[in-house]
Amino acid sequence: MASRLVIAIVFIFDVVAFGLAVAAEQQRSKANVVPDSQKDYTYCVYDSDIATGFGVGALLLLLASQMLVMGVSKCFCCGPAIRPSGSRSCALILFLFSWVAFLIAESCLLAGSVQNAYHTRYRGIFGADPPSCQTLRKGVFGAGAAFVFFTAILTEFYYVSYAKSKKAGIPPY
Repeated sequence: MASRLVIAIVFIFDVVAFGLAVAAEQQRSKANVVPDSQKDYTYCVYDSDIATGFGVGALLLLLASQMLVMGVSKCFCCGPAIRPSGSRSCALILFLFSWVAFLIAESCLLAGSVQNAYHTRYRGIFGADPPSCQTLRKGVFGAGAAFVFFTAILTEFYYVSYAKSKKAGIPPY
């Protein structure tokens, strides 16, 4: 049977990572074009940069969750042979899909955090076109949050299926 402690820790990490990713989407940086004191130039002023911290926090918690499950299950490929059964096949499929979802979630969170932290230092001459104040597109952290959710579900089911396959079927050789 799967360890309830591992399942609980992974669930808590994943829920917090999901919450941080949603918070990062809600707190993305916004920019305003502001003239300088002499009104010669305009420049970009960005508000809070807390979304970057939320995104990095979600990224690290999801990474810790994935590494915990892979460490306990010995990444499916290391360790003793698993008995042939339907649970082993299911565990293999869930293993592959959980890694795909994990990589997509981490990519979205990393790209969102980097892009959100990027602030243009561009100054425009007053009276000309205002500077382009680049900000993160809406939905990058949201996509990351969705894939954090998918990763959580797939990883939990993978771990339970893996633990079940260790005890089922005929002996391995």
